[in-house]
Amino acid sequence: QVQLVESGGGLVQAGGSLRLSCAASGRTGVTYTMGWFRQAPGKEREFVASISWRTDYADSVKGRFAISRDNAKSTVYLQMNSLKPDDTAVYYCAHTTAWGTTRRQADFGSWGQGTQVTVSS
Repeated sequence: QVQLVESGGGLVQAGGSLRLSCAASGRTGVTYTMGWFRQAPGKEREFVASISWRTDYADSVKGRFAISRDNAKSTVYLQMNSLKPDDTAVYYCAHTTAWGTTRRQADFGSWGQGTQVTVSS
């Protein structure tokens, strides 16, 4: 069982930055992939970024967002720059013991409770 707790969401103006954090605890495993997903109002949850031995980004955030991890702290971060109103969503972090690049939500067995990010125009 893996527990995930996100933090760092909030309200920011367009063009601004936020950094999300996700602390993992429990049986994370030695090698594991962490991902960030988001769900905007009235839309399905979608992939944002993931990190294993490499990083992967959705086209909509490539060049603006950066995912990183601190294995000693079992924490993954999402640095979000040049934010746009379209980035407004609830952001979720997720964990999978699969080691490699995956965007499939079904591959992630543990999810955080989500943190709200609101970008005003």
